[in-house]
Amino acid sequence: MNTPIFRENKRNLKKDDLIVIAGAGGFIAGALTRFFHDQGYTRIRAIDKKPLPNWYQRVPGVECISMDLSEKENAIKAVEGAVEVYNLAADMGGMGFIERFRIECLRSILINTHMIEAAYRAGAERYFFSSSACAYNITLQQDPNVRALKESDAYPAMAERGYGWEKLMSEMFCQEYWAERGLKTYIARFHNVYGPNGTWDGGREKAPAAICRKVIEAKANNKPEITIWGDGTQTRSFMYIDDCTKGIDMIVDCDDLIATPINLGSNELIAINQLVSMAEEIGGIKLQRKYDLDAPRGVAGRNSDNTFIQQVLKWEPKTPFMEGLTKTYKWIEQQYVDRQAGKPTVRDID
Repeated sequence: MNTPIFRENKRNLKKDDLIVIAGAGGFIAGALTRFFHDQGYTRIRAIDKKPLPNWYQRVPGVECISMDLSEKENAIKAVEGAVEVYNLAADMGGMGFIERFRIECLRSILINTHMIEAAYRAGAERYFFSSSACAYNITLQQDPNVRALKESDAYPAMAERGYGWEKLMSEMFCQEYWAERGLKTYIARFHNVYGPNGTWDGGREKAPAAICRKVIEAKANNKPEITIWGDGTQTRSFMYIDDCTKGIDMIVDCDDLIATPINLGSNELIAINQLVSMAEEIGGIKLQRKYDLDAPRGVAGRNSDNTFIQQVLKWEPKTPFMEGLTKTYKWIEQQYVDRQAGKPTVRDID
């Protein structure tokens, strides 16, 4: 990934103010940790329940702690002295994980419950919560040609079971801590974040990584076929990781967005069949497609309406999907080669 370009913040966050990032052993929070480090911030506390050797990224000069933030006492320790807290910690994965392990997804509400209270008591100035497009009403997502979802479409509430309801309830916590206790909270609804340095196999990976891996495996094993979950007509928008980290920083820098959920995602709608074709083009191979209609497939269609983020921030995620997918494919391909050579990979240390 390219090193982020330095951007002065308007919120007067000093270079030696303590930033706490929860979930930093994972994909997005790990990238956010590197983003802030590259911006020149010198006091970053990164926390994840995975053992330190199992983190996806560890950034030099960052305080890294292995700790389960669903425990109240750990949350209190985690935010001590923090000026800003970023809660991206959650038990989650792609649709295969979300549909099969709803209890684990729901239990992530304990993390936010303890973290936001601890941040308030510690005197943190800002608190960011990573929500999800899974919080949106699923009745609006029954057609692959779905209209883009705007922020108000979360209500009347009918979120995705498990993961989506946890996100929606945690959003409400953030809104009430601002309304009742004056803690500045920020809420971004992520739309399918992808890119290098993320999960690429094992059951928690999302569609772009899963499809890239399958194409790479088919090519390497000289078996020109691929199994696709569902009928391939399902549509999604996918946001490249660099757009995600930049967007988080811009959102927290905007006081017009206090306690206000906002979409953070691309509005480039991609069908799964189209995703497969793009991965085939990158890999230089054509595969026979088999469709598993019994596999988890999620809603029929989901896209991000970026009207609000354009209006408030004069910006939206801009990385074209083909560009981001190419970078992701090349990274996964190297991971695959390394594994075949007996070298450690992201999945091997998960």
